Amino acid sequence: MANIFGVLTSIILCVAAYVAFKNKEKYELEIQNTITEKDRLKLSQVKLAEAQAVLKALPVERAEADAKADEFAKAESEEKQNNADLNEQISSVKAEVESNKTRIEEFRNKVAKAGNIDQIAGQMRSLGAELEELAQDVTSHEAKLANLTDQDSRLGQQVAKGKSDLDRLSRGESLPQLSTRIRSIYPTWGFVTLAAGGASGVATNSTLDVIRDGAVIAKLFVTAVESNSSSANIVPDSILDNVTLMVGDRVVPGTKPMPASVDPLKPAN
Repeated sequence: MANIFGVLTSIILCVAAYVAFKNKEKYELEIQNTITEKDRLKLSQVKLAEAQAVLKALPVERAEADAKADEFAKAESEEKQNNADLNEQISSVKAEVESNKTRIEEFRNKVAKAGNIDQIAGQMRSLGAELEELAQDVTSHEAKLANLTDQDSRLGQQVAKGKSDLDRLSRGESLPQLSTRIRSIYPTWGFVTLAAGGASGVATNSTLDVIRDGAVIAKLFVTAVESNSSSANIVPDSILDNVTLMVGDRVVPGTKPMPASVDPLKPAN
């Protein structure tokens, strides 16, 4: 009988020990889950603060974009007026050139039809001098026409470049001539700041390439732009293996848009 009680007591103790072990595991799991949730809460708070900062900056960026659009529109209007004035001057010079060419041809015909040279020697000398003067006028007007044509071409190129830059910025594309550097890195939160902003051609929502030794080592997605600085998220899974971003890495416009499935607020692994 004592053996039976001993066996029952051993079984009960084993069950109690097993239950205690399971309760300890569950308690430790709950503690770990609580720590994880706190970390997630901190990350969510940081993301929320960043998103609020971006949202706060949007009206300012919109105002700056509108101001730039007004400036481009004003510049375009002025360039169109300048082009119209140049075209008018070009037309006037062309008319003078054609008139002088006609007069030269008339003098040549008169000389060709001249009779006795001895009798019209004085007239020939006069015609020769006038012909030389007209030829000089033609050369001068042609040079002026070439200069006006060159000015018209350069003004047209400036207007086209301004319109092209404005179109790129409105599409969320940074300007091709952009070349800047990483100013600071926040790997825990997955974003960096850049040493250039809207004044240098950085556009919000554009994709940028990080270049080192001539190769693309990572991609960035611009989230906020100021006049001389900007911030961008590191595109997840875009960093090459065994590569760590460094302050001073060169940044240029991306070669292709970021895939739509990428969450720009999600930190890089």
